[in-house]
Amino acid sequence: MKFFDELRAATRDEAMKLQSTPQIVDALHGRITRQAYIDYLAQAYHHVSHTVPLMNTAKARLDDAHNQFRTALDEYIEEETGHEEWILDDIAAAGGDAEMVRHSQPNEATELMVAFAYDQIQRGNPMSFFGMVYVLEGTSVQLADIGAKSVQSSLGLPPAAFRYLTSHGALDIEHMAFFENLMNEVTVLEDRAAIVHMAKRMFGLFSGVFASIHNEAGAAYAS
Repeated sequence: MKFFDELRAATRDEAMKLQSTPQIVDALHGRITRQAYIDYLAQAYHHVSHTVPLMNTAKARLDDAHNQFRTALDEYIEEETGHEEWILDDIAAAGGDAEMVRHSQPNEATELMVAFAYDQIQRGNPMSFFGMVYVLEGTSVQLADIGAKSVQSSLGLPPAAFRYLTSHGALDIEHMAFFENLMNEVTVLEDRAAIVHMAKRMFGLFSGVFASIHNEAGAAYAS
């Protein structure tokens, strides 16, 4: 079995638990308030702003035997630079205070997710970063485009409030094809184990980020 298929099989249960997070289910069904959407974007800003620094940290710790993965990170860095600013633009277009978000603190769950990623890269195996890529980009492919359409339809917000989600839904489809081929080049067993471990933990941590967002519309529906 190719490693990408192993990774998907090894994390299937964790992926299903993430997809069943009530806030994600509510968003996909259009049961979300404008404030909950803005709060989601705020947490997205706080973790996306670390994407490029995490990539640079991982790249700096990879040795020459992993040169193809350093090259891949260069491509990711070029693609991902500045995306946190897209999120702030979306917040403003949705009627939120983008500058307040820029200077705010993340929710505890978001802070812990980012901290765990840095810890695994700096203290453990830097190849583990690709486990985080698998979770975040895979979730975007499966949820972002559908979720954006449902939320936009239910809230009546302008397309300008969904640049981050809609662009990532399409962009990450391309990224995942690239990612699949890249993962199939991972031959070192320790690297494979580190990637799977990060992905398993990241699914749970990312679910916690969504769960930390209060959504009155979802609560009202549940009651």
